[in-house]
Amino acid sequence: MLKRLLLKLEDPARPLLGPNLKALRFFGVVLGDNRHDKCVRLVLYSLTFIIAFTEWRDIWVNRQNLDELLENLSKSLCSSITLLKLLSMYIWKSDWVKIINYVNRTDIEQRKSTDPYNVRYIKRFTGYSRKLTYIYWTFATFTGLNNILQPYIKYIAMPDYRHNVNNGTVAGMEIIRSWVPWNKNNFKGYIALLLFETLYVPVGAGFVLAIDTFTIVVMNFFHLELELLRNDSRNIFGTVNETVDEAESRRRIKECHSRFTDLLKYSRMYNSCVSPVLLIYVFSCTIMLCAISVQIKEVEGVVNYLLIAEYLVFAVIQLFMYCWHSNEVLFASKELMQGPYESRWWCANASFQRQVCLLMHMFHTPIVFTVGPFTELTLATFIDILKGAYSYYTILTQAKN
Repeated sequence: MLKRLLLKLEDPARPLLGPNLKALRFFGVVLGDNRHDKCVRLVLYSLTFIIAFTEWRDIWVNRQNLDELLENLSKSLCSSITLLKLLSMYIWKSDWVKIINYVNRTDIEQRKSTDPYNVRYIKRFTGYSRKLTYIYWTFATFTGLNNILQPYIKYIAMPDYRHNVNNGTVAGMEIIRSWVPWNKNNFKGYIALLLFETLYVPVGAGFVLAIDTFTIVVMNFFHLELELLRNDSRNIFGTVNETVDEAESRRRIKECHSRFTDLLKYSRMYNSCVSPVLLIYVFSCTIMLCAISVQIKEVEGVVNYLLIAEYLVFAVIQLFMYCWHSNEVLFASKELMQGPYESRWWCANASFQRQVCLLMHMFHTPIVFTVGPFTELTLATFIDILKGAYSYYTILTQAKN
């Protein structure tokens, strides 16, 4: 049954991005411009904006209470980041459409290759993208269910807590900390709040898993294209066992030049779409990791500890995936110029050797994704973020003590 479901997610017209694009459409991130789709988009975006507003309103109301402030920050920033991701997908919609068309067009063209090296790499990267997508979806779904079920399990399993919530002496546990215009400390108000948050969290989790996996798979495609381009530039003049004539060599040089030009163009377009969001994302993740770490230190009970720890792990994984794959693209682009150098340039005439030198110089241009205008998105950045979060955690711990 699971295999049949996964096969339905595949799209022959989009062999690499099939499941990711279907997820974007299913959760309403990518919709058409007809009246129905516009209404659906308006409702989903408005709901996300309302949740983000209520969370920040709660932060302002409880700004004097450090414990409640940290509890809110550990989850509320996630909604704000989700809203920013949605807005980026909408504002730069035309650019995203161009990127998607480029990825599909190039991917289909490369799958026609008969080179065993290219075939093996395409199969490997496609399988990796599928595993990455499905594992991330599973993790995001589990985290969303974890957040939804916590208040219900606590309410059902603890009679004293249930009694205190019913008579209004204890504030009920919330899925996400938010401000509402009614009294949420009485039973009816608490149930209304819980139902409202229960409806939103699956939508928000859907946005996260759809957008994150899509952007990371696109980043993974740039890595794949760099590997294939290096191999094809290595075979400009053929191999020892299979030589090619001058016309074919000239065609291959032009093709490598054209492919790298497109790769450079669309990778920069991709970076312009995700870089502003990543800037806010990195800053927010630092605060989230710090707040969750403080919560873990003070939580009571093994179950509560594991639930918060799982949320912390997911937050770290989200950030790590962006940094890791961006780092892979950067290193692959730095090694791209080795492709023409590894070709049989020494057996070509002087004219072809000059063209190879020009191609190597062109390949020397790095493809790098950035966190705003400030720094590159690499593993070094990921480590710096963890160091920053730990520094804030130490300061907050000392302040509380």
